[in-house]
Amino acid sequence: MGVAGILPRSVRARQLRAALYAVAEGLSVTAPSLTTPLWISSNPSQHSIPEPLTPRELEVLSLLAEGLTNRAIGLRLGISENTAKFHVQAVLTKLGVSSRTEAVVLATRLGLLTL
Repeated sequence: MGVAGILPRSVRARQLRAALYAVAEGLSVTAPSLTTPLWISSNPSQHSIPEPLTPRELEVLSLLAEGLTNRAIGLRLGISENTAKFHVQAVLTKLGVSSRTEAVVLATRLGLLTL
């Protein structure tokens, strides 16, 4: 089957869960502490988003990384499921992605989220 992810033994449950979701979507996962960058972008603006995420959207993003549903996000943050759905959609739009997994991967690459 091959290796789809490399994580340290000290990985937290939340990080492991996010990594498993990413691998299930066909992505490869490697802890940043276990890798050395092969290149550094010469164009930093290429790796930024046009509109920054609000503090609430960053909270929602971290809950997306945990694999929570809109309902569970709403319960965790004390907001309605529809409000959670609105925040999730805002995160996806601002990041320019079409799925929760893409959002988590891009946010990790941008340094907005640490798995």
